[in-house]
Amino acid sequence: MVGVAAAESSRSAILVAGIAGLTAGALSMAAGEYVSVSSQLDTERADIAREQSELANAPDAELEELTDIYERRGLPRPLARQVARELSKHEPLAVHARDELGIDLTALARPIQAATVSAVSFISGAVLPVLIVALMPASARMIVTVVATLVGLVLLGSVGAELGGAPRGRAAVRVFVGGSLALMIALGIGRLTGTAFG
Repeated sequence: MVGVAAAESSRSAILVAGIAGLTAGALSMAAGEYVSVSSQLDTERADIAREQSELANAPDAELEELTDIYERRGLPRPLARQVARELSKHEPLAVHARDELGIDLTALARPIQAATVSAVSFISGAVLPVLIVALMPASARMIVTVVATLVGLVLLGSVGAELGGAPRGRAAVRVFVGGSLALMIALGIGRLTGTAFG
């Protein structure tokens, strides 16, 4: 949108670019997330099916494998064997999936949920610049869009770092620099193409 604004001052052209970018970006993010998480779910299901087959065909070997896991975690061999036996009595597939594969049967990957969250996240970030273009006068439109975009990026980078337990300052600087470069490149391309085709 900033690139189009650098080449074309018409509010309608900039809004069309912004709304098209918002829509395409949200759909692209959702599709990518859906494909990625669907692949993860396929892998989880295949691993679970293989584990279920091994439990049906070689239960003693599976019990031995579970015992080895608990022993490696620090239990003495006799206690590890006892724990493996007791846990395997009620829901052996859930126990083996969790301890052998690291898969929680109640929390498998959810492709539709992941795609929806990804699309909504993209839209929530992209809607602010579109609203600025729709509401601001032409004289202030570009600078307010750039400033609001950079402030939004820094805030999101800081919040993301805080949630992940990483240093906030480093994340804020990283997204500020990356966002500034992206905006400068978009502005440059907009100016060049506007001059070449205008």
